[in-house]
Amino acid sequence: MQKHLTHYAGRTLGLSIALALGVTFTAGAQIVPKQLAGPPSDFADMRAIDPVEATIHSHSALLPVSLMEKKGGLGWTSALPVEDNVLRFALLAPGGAPWDVALVGPSGQKLRADVTAKSARDSSFGLGDAQVPARMYTFGNLATGSWKIDLSGSAKAASQGYLLLEGSPSTELASYATHTRQLVGQRMGLTAQLTAIDASEKALTGAAAGRIERATMEVTTPSGKIESHAMFDDGQHEDGAAGDGLFGAAFSAGEAGNYVAQVVIEGIDRHGNRVLRTAEHLLPFVQPTLSLAGSRATAVAAKSATPRLTIHIPVTAPKNASHYRSYAEVWGRDARGNEVPVAWVGGMVTPDAGKFGLGFDERWVAKSGAQAPFELRNLRIEDPDTSVTIASADRMALSLPTLRVRAKAGDIVIDEMMTMGPRPAEAVQAKGVGKRLLLVHGYCSGGVWPASQFTTASTFLDANQNRSHDVFAQKIKAFGNTWNSYGVVAHSQGGAASLHLYTYYWSGLDNATGSRLIQSVGTPYQGTNLAGILAKLGSWFGVGCGNNANLSYSGAAAWLKGIPTANRAKVNYYTTSFKFTNWYTNDYCNAATDLVLDDPEDGTTEKVYGQLPGAVNRGHVEGQCHTSGMRDPAQYLNASRNATMNANAAR
Repeated sequence: MQKHLTHYAGRTLGLSIALALGVTFTAGAQIVPKQLAGPPSDFADMRAIDPVEATIHSHSALLPVSLMEKKGGLGWTSALPVEDNVLRFALLAPGGAPWDVALVGPSGQKLRADVTAKSARDSSFGLGDAQVPARMYTFGNLATGSWKIDLSGSAKAASQGYLLLEGSPSTELASYATHTRQLVGQRMGLTAQLTAIDASEKALTGAAAGRIERATMEVTTPSGKIESHAMFDDGQHEDGAAGDGLFGAAFSAGEAGNYVAQVVIEGIDRHGNRVLRTAEHLLPFVQPTLSLAGSRATAVAAKSATPRLTIHIPVTAPKNASHYRSYAEVWGRDARGNEVPVAWVGGMVTPDAGKFGLGFDERWVAKSGAQAPFELRNLRIEDPDTSVTIASADRMALSLPTLRVRAKAGDIVIDEMMTMGPRPAEAVQAKGVGKRLLLVHGYCSGGVWPASQFTTASTFLDANQNRSHDVFAQKIKAFGNTWNSYGVVAHSQGGAASLHLYTYYWSGLDNATGSRLIQSVGTPYQGTNLAGILAKLGSWFGVGCGNNANLSYSGAAAWLKGIPTANRAKVNYYTTSFKFTNWYTNDYCNAATDLVLDDPEDGTTEKVYGQLPGAVNRGHVEGQCHTSGMRDPAQYLNASRNATMNANAAR
């Protein structure tokens, strides 16, 4: 049976089905989506995220600075809590924050930064080439308690900026969104609570972690309007039970685009010290451009002898609707009427004539042993750039035609056609000639890889741009069309974009041979805290390449819910961090980003969020940072690792 079915993956059949279900998404490059499916063992990893999974844990505070006119120049004063005798902060401003800094202690003592600071150095804060100049200050041996900071400057000095304050990592603000229905017209709630770690490393929440005295939520809309909302612990603001230490508030999303919501809390930690924390959420909202138009899906068999079906989902969508990311689970029953999971099905789809089609292989049904009645469960249709769900259904009846596969479940071996659909013909795939290794950069970056350290390689260049994973993937595909087959060595976001390409679209990656198809260094597969903070900075005075929701904790978590385990296994990834000196030294890659990232980290990506579950972890190395200009050498310049990646790369 297996040998017989192999015939159906031939070029003629592949071309006909690809043309039936495929779509050209970008000019100049034919993008043919794969018809994805996988085993029930993937269900848990593919279902929509619980917002708690994308909780931001923050031990820092980002405060706006606005110097006002005073005699002889400009000035600004604010309270700063000192929790453990050490005070570290950065002043961020387009002009490099050329301000004089003084501290006033709890007993009135005044300290000038240029005389008493343990260290003061210039730095920068950002992602890729999207950077804000920063001036870093460290003070030691300060009395704990409430201090004041006085900033002053000449009338020609920058009048606006931010102060980024580091607090003790033993007390954090935990903040998450209350749902993921990020559609225009919805209300979005955010929560805030204190968490702590005691001496035995036990996690503490609620009153055991401290007390929030005041909590607010400041929201910047896509059009730049700023709203402020008080947060409450009264049991009436999606905040759990009244008085449980969890605060909540909500805002209404009246337009499409990226919202930046900053949660700010003031309070007391479990030791009685004052604490100040913020968490910055980058939340994309999209228009509900599509809706489900019925409660039943119908599968139609291919006219040829191939065991392929097209599951038609009824939808209402505009004529010019773009493509969407889809996911659904197929369930049936056994002879006794018990529920039987069959497989999941999904991929990129485009509505046509009131429906869209999901390619599906009958062999999944035969392998499961399921029979009618069938249904789809956990159906969701998402915006491809943000992974925001636009339409969904918990259950939808599914009608299947008489199945033609008669093989026994144990005789069916899962193959490429079952998991990705038929390969398109060369004409559709727009294949080039020869083999290549593509060297791919990341967000808001230029070429970073030393090409001389790689053989049969070409540099992908989309310099200083902000792309979603989906658009980034299509750019890589268009560049790779020059060659018949290629593998990828990628830095930062380029790793996620390459995995996105391999998962959703047919490309030269599918023709490559060799042990490592995709290799990445420093990719924030699970996001980075810098994405939200940089969005907040940009909402005031504009930064670099713009906001990228795919790189936030919540955006990355939602995106990963569409990446099956088998595809993750095609990735070999590396992480790095600064070189550790000793426990009492503030080691870092970037002094400013070190204030908001948890160790170990490379100045952009924290080790824990650089993990890709299901992929091949090639190890962690100290003494290498995310990019050039940081304290230790850039991770992509490591000649030894580059030689290893070059030798093992698929092409």
